[in-house]
Amino acid sequence: MTKVASSFTESIKNIKDGDTIIVGGFGLCGIPENAIVELAKQGTKNLTVVSNNCGVADWGLGLLLQNKQIDKMIASYVGENKVFEEQFLNGELDVELTPQGTLAERIRAGGAGIGGFYTPAGVGTPIAEGKEHKEIDGKTYIFEKAIKGDAALVKAWKGDPYGNLVYRKTSRNFNPLAAAAGTHTIAEVEELVQIGEIDPDHVHTPSIYVQELLLGKNYEKRIERLTVRKA
Repeated sequence: MTKVASSFTESIKNIKDGDTIIVGGFGLCGIPENAIVELAKQGTKNLTVVSNNCGVADWGLGLLLQNKQIDKMIASYVGENKVFEEQFLNGELDVELTPQGTLAERIRAGGAGIGGFYTPAGVGTPIAEGKEHKEIDGKTYIFEKAIKGDAALVKAWKGDPYGNLVYRKTSRNFNPLAAAAGTHTIAEVEELVQIGEIDPDHVHTPSIYVQELLLGKNYEKRIERLTVRKA
């Protein structure tokens, strides 16, 4: 059965006020550009967004911040986003900073149906405050809860009508984790290929994790901080 949706507008309507959304990508690399733009247009508010960071002020998840659609960010890095910083300091944005590896594992656990896990990361820091501590083999660990999303927005290089996805290079970071942890996963792809064109051994996200698939367009693929060698 095909999972190719009619439009981004129709797909994003599935996201409601107050939802928790897991968004793939890393900085501006591999982000679901079209879906984020449509969500900004839709104006859905009171969102909890889970992502490694929040893009930049005028692109990516920064568009949602500009519109004040996000109530809470669960992230590992504030990044270059001045709007993120200002809203946090002004008390307009609740921020749950999480070590990057812990964030990835919390999302992975959510997709795997695991309730949580113990990790030594953050022990003895404010990250550990209020969390269960446990000693294992003489080492202290803290308990971290898994993260599940009402929805997940991901971006892949290739996809087929069944929803099987292939990511390209760096975009294969948080995208596969996000796709698995979303109750309703919306994937946008650069190339929509026919069923059978993707070698089963090359599938990164199996179709079972994807509810809707859309062909994206006009990707800007901005560079967050351009660094070039001096002449």
